[in-house]
Amino acid sequence: PAGPTSYRKHETGSARTEGFYKIDHKDKAAYVAQYQAKGKISDVNPVPVPVEESTQHVISSRSNRANARRRAAGLEEINQVQRAVALSKGETAASELTFKFNQLQTRKKHLRFSRSPIHDWGLYAMEKISRGEMVIEYVGEVIRAQVADKREQTYERQGIGSSYLFRIDEELVVDATKKGNLGRLINHSCDPNCTAKIITINGEKKIVIYAKQDIEYGDEITYDYHFPFEQDKIPCLCGSAKCRGYLN
Repeated sequence: PAGPTSYRKHETGSARTEGFYKIDHKDKAAYVAQYQAKGKISDVNPVPVPVEESTQHVISSRSNRANARRRAAGLEEINQVQRAVALSKGETAASELTFKFNQLQTRKKHLRFSRSPIHDWGLYAMEKISRGEMVIEYVGEVIRAQVADKREQTYERQGIGSSYLFRIDEELVVDATKKGNLGRLINHSCDPNCTAKIITINGEKKIVIYAKQDIEYGDEITYDYHFPFEQDKIPCLCGSAKCRGYLN
């Protein structure tokens, strides 16, 4: 099918010969559907790199051992979840939550970052993730809210386009801008497949990303940022049918 008429036409026949130019948000939104239609998995799969035969054997054996451990851990996780269903909610719920969080640390999900049609880089599932499972913890430096406000201004002056400040509560904020993990690459969506929850483990508050629905191999991991309402609007390019148009 023919693409949207808002696509830029390159007179020379190649975008590379026309130098750098900025694309308006409205025009950029038209590209989102085009990228999403290309297929999710093909963009995520890594490009194969030739390796020496001996090295390839070592990598294969390591992968086999790692996969065996993951399968064993996965079976144990299923058994524990089945037992948890029979437990009464109350004091036991906290211990079960701790157990599940420990499972997140020992049996981490296969995730990969790659270019995203939503914004810059995104995080993709490299295995099937069931609804209700923990996907990844949002890791960063825990700072006070007053410090976070000053850092946000500093990041803007330094030209850092994206700051990764995630508020835990009125007092604490997780800053993953310079110290964090892959969780900071998760993009916003108005119709996300994940949700972020604040859980308390041994008196320490943590931000954990849960799957709201079954996530297939190659799906991009998304959650709703829930930005507060502001006059200066940030356009949303999630491309979902329920897109609100703006992040805030």
